[in-house]
Amino acid sequence: MWYVFEKLLQEWLCKIRYSCAVLWSVQEDYMEKQGSEQQEELRGSQEKRAQQPQANPVAVLLEWSGKKGTYALSVLLAIIGVAGSMVPYFAAGNMVVGIFNAVRDWSFYVQWACIAAVSYAVQIIFHHLSTTVSHVATFATIANLRIRLAQKLTRIPMGYVLDTPSGTLKRLLVEKVDGIETTLAHAVPELTSNITVVIAIFIYLGVLDWRLALATLLTIFVGLACMAGMMKDYEVWYQNTITTGKEMNNTSVEYVSGIEVIKAFGQSASSYEKFSKAVYASAHAFIDWMSHCQIWQDAMLSIAPATLVVVLPLGCLFVMQGSLEPATLVMCAVLSLGAFQPLYAAMSFGDSLAQVGTIVEEISEVLNYPDQKRAEKPGVLEGTDIKLKDVHFAYDANEVIHGVDLTINSGQVTAFVGPSGSGKSTLARLVAGFWDPTSGSVSIGGKDICQLCPSQLADLVAYVDQDSYLFDDTIMENIRMGRKDATDEEVISCAKASGCHNFIHSLPAGYQTVVGGSGGHLSGGERQRVAIARAMLKDAPIILLDEATAYADPESEAEVESAVAKLVAGKTLVVIAHRLSTVQNADKIVVVNNGTIEAEGTHNR
Repeated sequence: MWYVFEKLLQEWLCKIRYSCAVLWSVQEDYMEKQGSEQQEELRGSQEKRAQQPQANPVAVLLEWSGKKGTYALSVLLAIIGVAGSMVPYFAAGNMVVGIFNAVRDWSFYVQWACIAAVSYAVQIIFHHLSTTVSHVATFATIANLRIRLAQKLTRIPMGYVLDTPSGTLKRLLVEKVDGIETTLAHAVPELTSNITVVIAIFIYLGVLDWRLALATLLTIFVGLACMAGMMKDYEVWYQNTITTGKEMNNTSVEYVSGIEVIKAFGQSASSYEKFSKAVYASAHAFIDWMSHCQIWQDAMLSIAPATLVVVLPLGCLFVMQGSLEPATLVMCAVLSLGAFQPLYAAMSFGDSLAQVGTIVEEISEVLNYPDQKRAEKPGVLEGTDIKLKDVHFAYDANEVIHGVDLTINSGQVTAFVGPSGSGKSTLARLVAGFWDPTSGSVSIGGKDICQLCPSQLADLVAYVDQDSYLFDDTIMENIRMGRKDATDEEVISCAKASGCHNFIHSLPAGYQTVVGGSGGHLSGGERQRVAIARAMLKDAPIILLDEATAYADPESEAEVESAVAKLVAGKTLVVIAHRLSTVQNADKIVVVNNGTIEAEGTHNR
C-alpha cells in the first residue's frame, strides 16, 4: 500500500513540479522583456562581484547566481522535507514505548501511524519543491554563466584565446560549468538541511540522555575517521584527473581536426597511439583513485550506521543500574538509527564541494582576466586615417613587433608584404584591435583605439583572415552576419560582387546550402569568397584582407581582386600578401621583415 501511495504521490508531484517550472520560465521571460536594463545592471554588478576575491567557492557561486533568496527558500523547503523524514522514527519510538507501557487504546497507535504517514508525504512533497526551486535557479545560473564566459572571450586579447587549446575552452564552457549543477542544485539545499536535522536529532538525544547521545556519536566518529583516510591526498588525485582529462580533450580535438593529414602521411598508428595513451591515462586516473577509496568507503559504510552496537549494550546497563527508563532507551535507540541517514546524505556531497574549488578557480581565471582597454562611449573621429606610433608588441616575453611607425591614409590601398612570420598579420590584428600594443599606440581618425568603445571599433573595421571561418549555417546567413538586417537581395548583390554567386548558384540548395562546421563542405577558395562577401556587406570604412586570396585559383583571384577594387572605393583597404604581383596596384606597399618596416613606397618606386 505504501508503495502504491508513494508512486501516485510522486506522479502528482512531478506534474506540480513541471507546472512550477513552466510558470517560473514564463515569469522570467516576461521579466526579461520588461526589465532588460535592470538585467544589464545586474550582470554588470555580478561581474564586479565575481572579480572580487572570495575565500569560499560556494559563496562565489551564489554571488554569480544572483539568486541567494531563491536558494534560501530551497534550503528552507529542504529542511522541512528532511525533518518530515525523521518524524516516522519518532512516531515508531512512541508506539514501541506505548507497547512497553501497556497502552491498549487502539486510537493511540492509529494516531502515531497517521502522523508518520503525513510526515512521509511532507518529506516527498517538500523534497520535490526544494529540488524544483534549486534546479530552476541553477540552470538559469549555468546559462547566464556560459553567456558571460562567451562574452568575456570577446573582450580579452586574442592571444589568450589562441594560446588556450580549443579542447580546454570547450571543457570549461561545457563540462566545467555543468559541474556546478550538483553543488548549487543539490549540495546547497540538501547538505544544509541534512546537517541542520542531524544537529536537531543530537540535541534531542542529549535532552533524553546525554550519555547515549555521545554513544551514538562513537561509531559515526569512527566512520568519519575512515572517510578521512579516503580523502587523503584528495587534491593530488583530483588534480591528476583534471590534468589527464585536459590532455585527453586536447588530444581528441587534435586527432579529429588532423585526421586528413594523419591519413595522407600514413601517421595513423602513431597518432592513434598518442590518442589511446591519453584516453588510457584519463581512465586510469579515475580507476586508481577509486581503488584507493574503495576500502575506506566500505569501512565507513559498515561502521558508521552501526549505532546500536554501542547504544543498546550501554542503554541496557544504564537500565539495570536504574539510571535510565526503558522507554527512554527505546526512544534513543530508534532515533540513533535515524541519525546516520541524513548525515551520510550530507557527506555524499564531499566530492562535489572538494571539486567546486577547482571549477570556480578555472572559471574565475577567465572572468577575472583583464579586459582590453576600451572606452564606454564612442569617440569622435576625424576621418579614418590609421597611425601606428612606436608600436611594440610581444607574445608573452617574446617581442615580435619592434617600434613600428606607420601611417595608413584614408581611402587608399595599403599592402603589407614580406616573408612568413615577419609580423604582417600581427600588425593587421593590432589595427583591428584584437590585441593591444605592449607599448606605443594605434589610432584611427586621431583617436587611440583604447579610446573607442568595442562596438564602434567593430563597426569601423572588417577583417578577413586567411583561414576564413564559417559557421554551421546556410551560406545566406553566413554572409548576412556582416549586417544582420541586410535583405536577401543585398546579400546576393555582395555575393555577385565578390565572385561567389556562380558557385553558390550551382549548389543544389543554392544560398540555403548549409556549409558544415567551420565551412567544411566548401573548398578553401569558396570559403574565402564567402568571407569576403560578408566583409563587403558589413560596409565598414576600413577593410583588412589577410591573405584573403591565398586559396583562390588565378581566375578566381582576378575576379575577387576586380570586385574588391569596385567595392572598396572611398574606403581604407589594407591587404596582406606574400606575392608582390598580388598588390602591385596598391597606393602604398609596406615591406615588413622581422617585426620592423624595411621600406615603404609603390610598385614603381
